[in-house]
Amino acid sequence: GFTMLRTCRVLCSQAGPPTGGWQPLNFDGGAFHLKGTGELTRALLVLRLCAWPPLVTHGLALQAWSQRLLGSRLSGALLRASVYGQFVAGETAEEVRGCVQQLQTLGLRPLLAVPTEEEPDSAVKTGEAWYEGNLSAMLRCVDLSRGLLETPGPTGNILMQLKVTALTSTRLCKELTSWIRRPEASLELNAERLAEAMDSGRDFQVSCLNAEQNRHLQASLSRLQRVVQHARARQVRLLVDAEYTFLNPALSLLVDALALRWNGPSEGGPWVWNTYQAYLKDTHERLRLAAEAADRAGLAFGVKLVRGAYLDKERQMARHQGTEDPTQPDYEATNQSYSRCLELMLSHVSHRGPMCQLMVASHNEESVRQATKRMWELSIPLDGPVCFGQLLGMCDHVSLALGQAGYAVYKSIPYGSLEEVIPYLIRRAQENRSVLQGARREQKLLSQELRRRLLGRGLRVPH
Repeated sequence: GFTMLRTCRVLCSQAGPPTGGWQPLNFDGGAFHLKGTGELTRALLVLRLCAWPPLVTHGLALQAWSQRLLGSRLSGALLRASVYGQFVAGETAEEVRGCVQQLQTLGLRPLLAVPTEEEPDSAVKTGEAWYEGNLSAMLRCVDLSRGLLETPGPTGNILMQLKVTALTSTRLCKELTSWIRRPEASLELNAERLAEAMDSGRDFQVSCLNAEQNRHLQASLSRLQRVVQHARARQVRLLVDAEYTFLNPALSLLVDALALRWNGPSEGGPWVWNTYQAYLKDTHERLRLAAEAADRAGLAFGVKLVRGAYLDKERQMARHQGTEDPTQPDYEATNQSYSRCLELMLSHVSHRGPMCQLMVASHNEESVRQATKRMWELSIPLDGPVCFGQLLGMCDHVSLALGQAGYAVYKSIPYGSLEEVIPYLIRRAQENRSVLQGARREQKLLSQELRRRLLGRGLRVPH
């Protein structure tokens, strides 16, 4: 009874008064009261491990080495008890359902992610069969996302992540991107023509592609159309991931084509959302133009706003090719870019209501504070067209505080077998080094909560 009373006090203090002035949320780890000691201990150990650069850099080699040394069974058990258990929902639908039910009791929602992708220029996974297998996995993910939330009561939007390079090759995206950048290309390769080809299923040819590439493009358009068609029928909204700058123009063109077909005014809000990466110099301008174009066309507009994950690789590629670095010069410039993009989107949301929807996908406390404050100032409802997103197993001090205060909060949840998910997790860790190394505050809050529990319930340990 005492624990429950204390938990209620913590959460009430975070939710702030229902009326009156703006009250910022506390991200001081108070909501860790909702989690068990075992969960907190694992989180602290795993986050400390992931902040150690050699482990992230040589993750795949270390995994192979541990399998040889310990055998796959013991090595697998160690991974399940640590990294896999921290960041992955499980392998079976039942395990995913259990993880999601646990999140729901904490006021959090699932954003499922199929851990399948093709690395740029990978020669290992080729052929339509691989992409068709991924299509089946995506369709199953739509069904699982829907099935997880078929419970009475308000569920809000059902959201799912979609990685386009699981359904079409990065080589094709590179070809299309280089073609899109030519002035004459827009007559032949535009969202309207692609949307028409997707809808009709008729043969679609692009002059810059050879016969085999055109066949692959046709098959890719068909796969994308089938995923969105199925998601729309099951009432699941698709958040398309952004990738590298040499792929994004092609990905955005495909998203624009899908948006023309599925984000129309009669469809009920955006079913296809694009992701915008604030660490790129041109993001604010592209976002402004896209938001205005959607408004003019009467289309619903959905955006996931992230800082971005490919910083090191983007800079390396620019140096290697002798081109201008597309990324912001430093972390502070990225913060300013994120803040400006956030302000732009919130003003569009306040004008367009449910026709414009935003996910503030950030682990940065200041960005989350800015978003919640501006939502209050613009009278955007807590559980309306703006939601928040963080990775499963990370940033729980922010996610829990938001969820308990009544905001819509999603956790990005990969699921699948160890063989599928561990390479995916290692790649995500390599892309998100700065996030993992920046999780020191979360580690400190976890340590404080564990010390407090060890030293006795009533004692607060000095910082």
